[in-house]
Amino acid sequence: MSPGNSSDSLVFLLVSIPGLAHLHCWVVVPFCLMYLIAMLGNCTILLVVRTYQRLHEPMYYFLSMLAITDLGLTLSTLPTVPRVFWFGAMEIRFPVCLTQMFCIHAFSFMESSVLLAMAFDRYVAICYLLRYSSILTPSRVAKAGLAIVCRCTMTLFPLICLLTRMSFCRSHVLSHSYCLHQDMIRLACTNSTLNSLYGLTLVLLIVILDPVLITVSYIMIIKTVLGIASREAQAKALNTCISHFSAVLIFYVPMVGLSIIHRYGKNAAPISHALMANIYLFIPPVLNPIIYSMQTKHIRQGVVRLLCQSLAWSGHGQQP
Repeated sequence: MSPGNSSDSLVFLLVSIPGLAHLHCWVVVPFCLMYLIAMLGNCTILLVVRTYQRLHEPMYYFLSMLAITDLGLTLSTLPTVPRVFWFGAMEIRFPVCLTQMFCIHAFSFMESSVLLAMAFDRYVAICYLLRYSSILTPSRVAKAGLAIVCRCTMTLFPLICLLTRMSFCRSHVLSHSYCLHQDMIRLACTNSTLNSLYGLTLVLLIVILDPVLITVSYIMIIKTVLGIASREAQAKALNTCISHFSAVLIFYVPMVGLSIIHRYGKNAAPISHALMANIYLFIPPVLNPIIYSMQTKHIRQGVVRLLCQSLAWSGHGQQP
């Protein structure tokens, strides 16, 4: 980075949703609701899994990992989005922007990896039911979680190093109320080919490789389920995959849409970029705990028991 654009002096400008500046007092309401639901819902999932012994199984350990990544993704945007909409505070220094960009992309990649691990969990549970507990032992689940963190953080470090060596001499106005890699390199005045190629490689790794492996897992699952004679058993086996399949769709569909708009939608309306980016970052953390609470019997029962216990403690505490 050139001296004139040192990390101490370089400032980017965040933006709200283009065309809706006059509605900020109303737009901030759904954002606050999404933050509240995402944090409350995912914390509830973690508390339920931790509290009840019957949920101490690989499937629910992976669900806890998904809840943690959703919390991380939600908290990554929390420092900038509210202050942009509430206070009009648009400025963000380069180191802070870089840190936020790293957190957003890291937790996003982690979510993709966790969804892949959950697909493998469903594959083993249905195709190798009798060996399930011996294949997915607690130590292997823990190693899988560590591998997910290492995979996502280590692949992003080169991206950070490449960005710190770039100069930004054009307009410093970003396209969102948070920092994304593809948005930052757009403002560079030095050659960003290497950044673009490396970023594209990571996107292909997530958008293509992980979904392909998830699809292969489901093909094997369907093949095994079709070999079951009982229709009731088939329905029961497939029912265990509904929540995970829904989580896959609500994560990858917005991601693919955002990638297409950033790469090929240069002439698209600015509001389309902002809306797609917000859908991608906010919808999965909001919907995932709701889906798993509604579709997964043991999670639903755990949430109900937790609520009943909370009400009972509250009522007991109010007694004279």
